[in-house]
Amino acid sequence: MKHSILVFFLLILAACKSEVSKLVSIEDDVTFLSADALEGRQTGTKGEKAAAEYIAKRFKSLGLEEKGTNGYFQEFSFKPKTNPHQKVNYTVKEGDGTITGTNVIGFLNNNAENTIVIGAHYDHLGYGAEGSLHRGEKAIHNGADDNASGIAVMLNLVEKLKDKNTSNNYLFMAFSGEEMGLLGSNYFVKNATIDTQKINYMINMDMVGRLKADSTLAVYGVGTSPILKQTLNAHNNNFKLIQKESGIGPSDHTSFYNADIPVLHFFTGQHEDYHKPTDDFEKLNYEGMTTISNYIFEVISDLDNNGKLPFRKTKNESEETPRFKVGLGVIPDYMFDGKGMRIDGISEDKPAQKAGLQKGDIVIKLGDSTVTDMMSYMKVLSTFKEGNTTTVIVDRNGKMIQANIEF
Repeated sequence: MKHSILVFFLLILAACKSEVSKLVSIEDDVTFLSADALEGRQTGTKGEKAAAEYIAKRFKSLGLEEKGTNGYFQEFSFKPKTNPHQKVNYTVKEGDGTITGTNVIGFLNNNAENTIVIGAHYDHLGYGAEGSLHRGEKAIHNGADDNASGIAVMLNLVEKLKDKNTSNNYLFMAFSGEEMGLLGSNYFVKNATIDTQKINYMINMDMVGRLKADSTLAVYGVGTSPILKQTLNAHNNNFKLIQKESGIGPSDHTSFYNADIPVLHFFTGQHEDYHKPTDDFEKLNYEGMTTISNYIFEVISDLDNNGKLPFRKTKNESEETPRFKVGLGVIPDYMFDGKGMRIDGISEDKPAQKAGLQKGDIVIKLGDSTVTDMMSYMKVLSTFKEGNTTTVIVDRNGKMIQANIEF
């Protein structure tokens, strides 16, 4: 069976040529990139390399120029970190436990002064690398939302931007190594194949495949240039926008923000399948992804005649995030903007499940402290240690329910 899947994979890859490029839909790209045949696209594996080949062929079929160091590819070798505070060493010797990642880079040349970078990472967790939330037998983490969705929307934008909005050039990038610490984007910024001083701004799409029924869309980095928030609002006819000022976050836009480049990061929120084998293509909202792609195109169109956007530093909100020794074992709904902290998923055999909490419950009190939002929830959680007991009050469809929590 696995052999037949691989043959099917190769046939699709061979078929991705210019004459059929316009027949490839957002769903087609996600389905291919999140197939079992790619074995979770972990950085440096055969599956990731196959995904890179596919993206390069899509770039070629869409008429993009090669802008890597080897055709469309920009390879980088590194030795994995042994602790989270260690800097990655990109200059290592063969046979020294090194991994080679591959950025895929295509260029739409409008002979303009400045260039807009549009990117998304394509690597994922393989069979369950560090960061996996799966508890059970080894299984392929297909990463349909994280982040085949971002790559598919990026490829859709290539089609939209050809011969349009020609006041800028466009550099389209599929980043490797994001799950291991933003390695591909960090490497590119330090070893860019274009003049980084000529980068106008950067758009990042990471997990844009699960637009919910209330159409909540988070956009990070809106404070990194004065005009961004106004432009986003001017073209919003479909979304409940949650706008965050900071240019720092756990995705590839951070690498560009740190190089003093304005950024926008689009995100539809976490879910129960995040970093699990169940993040599969059939669970994505493809109509929502098309709407997001159209929205980004409208924003780019509005900014087309604004010249090079001024960069503005923002407060690093992650520095204010409390550190905690224990957790409830829930996936918070980061898109919820009501009072309290809404639960978007429950982990098995953790305090929340043992206490009978459910998806959709809104935590409004933990111990003696009122929970008004995500930050207040994290602050009170950081005061508990393993072995502590407390109570939690949740709003479940308008009914207040109290439960006992043991950390």
